Amino acid sequence: MKNQCILSPSILAADFACLGEEVRAAVRGGAEYIHFDVMDGAYVPSISFGMPVLKSVRSVTDRKLDVHLMIMEPERYIEEFVRCGADLITVHLETLQDPERTFRMIRSLGVKAGVAINPETSVHTVIPYLSMVDMVLIMTVRPGFGGQKYLDSCTEKIRIVRDAITQKGLSTDVEVDGGINDDTLPIVLEAGANVIVMGSSVFRGDAYENAKHFMEMLKNR
Repeated sequence: MKNQCILSPSILAADFACLGEEVRAAVRGGAEYIHFDVMDGAYVPSISFGMPVLKSVRSVTDRKLDVHLMIMEPERYIEEFVRCGADLITVHLETLQDPERTFRMIRSLGVKAGVAINPETSVHTVIPYLSMVDMVLIMTVRPGFGGQKYLDSCTEKIRIVRDAITQKGLSTDVEVDGGINDDTLPIVLEAGANVIVMGSSVFRGDAYENAKHFMEMLKNR
């Protein structure tokens, strides 16, 4: 059975002068998740936002908040992000000293756990953890900045992870983040991704119309 296809618009690309309206528009267009990129200026070069913004977003939507921690020592902040409304917390494998412990910690707080890998990280490093997480995030651009072009080399990584999940009889989701648009969406869907992060593609222009458009593509995959 195929996993449900889910649209997760990234508010990193939203207009923060009217963030609540932007989130509501994406949700009206059909978005099931709202993607929340946390960047610390250390693990990645950019700095984004943290717990106060997450609480604000939580107050305007009941959709799942898909929190992506691009930070060093993520364990220090997981509990606070959960208190502020996270439904799913994804951490980068590259930042973890004890991955199993971190995944158990996230799940013990009553939320889903995800693991992310960067484009330069071997896809095989994530395979041993598939049964310990609810989602694998394949970064399809280098983390830290929005608006980048999709890296074609990541397509095979998506396929390898999806095949491994199927072979193990798991229901783990496969999320992709970076450079997803009308041209690349069919590519990642065919490879096996089912949770689709989109920033500029949704929030550049009319978030409602854009989300609606991509939801139609997901439904007609």
